[in-house]
Amino acid sequence: MAELKTKPTDASVDEFLAGIADPGRREDACALCRMMAGASGAQPVMWGATIVGFGAKHLKYASGRELDWLVIGFSPRKANLVAYLMDGFEAHRDLLARLGPHRTGVGCLYLKRLSGIDQDVLAELIALSVRAVKGR
Repeated sequence: MAELKTKPTDASVDEFLAGIADPGRREDACALCRMMAGASGAQPVMWGATIVGFGAKHLKYASGRELDWLVIGFSPRKANLVAYLMDGFEAHRDLLARLGPHRTGVGCLYLKRLSGIDQDVLAELIALSVRAVKGR
């Protein structure tokens, strides 16, 4: 089985965030970093080259595959700020309706800018995700 590329590294989160070229994206990433650190109670760690993760959870699949995965995290991509909320979005439709402009994937929340959304709703989504994952 291939080795997982997305795993904790010793790279500096501060250097990664400081290296974001777009000032608005950098400011949003730093704000999201603070929000996730507060909700998770964990220090940020680089997972691979572009994901900032908080906490780790050991997962074991029915197939027998085991891995450690982040509890919550984000990646400041060029087009979107991507939040990785591991409990998905099905149970959070009411909050998503109040969030503002966004898109979702299986566990990804895509945001253009934090200024365009309700940040209190985002903080609640993050806190709920952390609680759900830690409770598993």
